[in-house]
Amino acid sequence: MTSLTRACPAPSRQLSVSGLCQVTRSLYISSGAAASNKLLLSSNQITTVINVSVEVVNAFYENIQYLRVPVADTPSSCLYDFFDPIADHIHSVEMEEGRTLLHCAAGVSRSAALCLAYLMKYHAVSLLEAHTWAKSCRPIIRPNTGFWEQLVRYEFRLFGKNTVHMVPSSVGVIPDIYEKEVRSMIPL
Repeated sequence: MTSLTRACPAPSRQLSVSGLCQVTRSLYISSGAAASNKLLLSSNQITTVINVSVEVVNAFYENIQYLRVPVADTPSSCLYDFFDPIADHIHSVEMEEGRTLLHCAAGVSRSAALCLAYLMKYHAVSLLEAHTWAKSCRPIIRPNTGFWEQLVRYEFRLFGKNTVHMVPSSVGVIPDIYEKEVRSMIPL
């Protein structure tokens, strides 16, 4: 395990949904469209693509390993069972000097949740720190509430405490890091 700040490049602040966003030296996150762009994959030296969707078709380019995590982007979908195996796989690719691209349809919910799980497990950062870092690299990330609940449970399993809590709001149960945003959207 390494410190996240030492392992990660300076945040790129890429705002494009279609681009690859670098999260660590060896981990990128993107949309499904970017994952099928051979030039993007090649120029970023991607060796493994993990497709976290049921709807995006893999491009299957030569010399790239493809994995699929067939999960729908719904709050009732179980992503928790994939946290450890996918984090372990991303880590093993890094140990072999490879680079992983983690993507779903938009690079917002499913792939972001798996990215947060990886950062917690292999960079020993809290869920709050993982979210802050990943959001600085890809500002559009926003796992759905079901994935947040699973991430909160995973953080507790890893560290025995939580830095993010699920709280009731006017729009349903949300992670407490979204409370201020939800309050500002709803007139009192």
